Amino acid sequence: MSLCILAAGKTTMIAATAFTLSWTHSVQKSRWEESWRVGPSGLQVVEARVEGSGAGMEPPPDSVFRDGWWIYRPNVPPQPSVALAASGATGAGWTLCANGACQTLGSQRDDAIILHYCE
Repeated sequence: MSLCILAAGKTTMIAATAFTLSWTHSVQKSRWEESWRVGPSGLQVVEARVEGSGAGMEPPPDSVFRDGWWIYRPNVPPQPSVALAASGATGAGWTLCANGACQTLGSQRDDAIILHYCE
């Protein structure tokens, strides 16, 4: 199984069954992280973690506060793709980590990135 990343008209394939996506919230400047699984049914977010709350980042009622993070399991079905678009307001893009290696995506304003399962 693989994760495909479409950016700047080019597709990159990463052999992975899981990845972590993290970024800084543009208003609160708090860190946000999500853990995802990759499979034939799509991309499934299995856990989310956020430092702090506010400005559209309120953790759901079933969240647990642990080691400075609100942690919860989003109730979202597998997604055929995940679209990321850089606002330019955070000073950085997203960090995608898989198999012990990380890369930055969408560091330039208006960079459009599509993540999806591929074989």
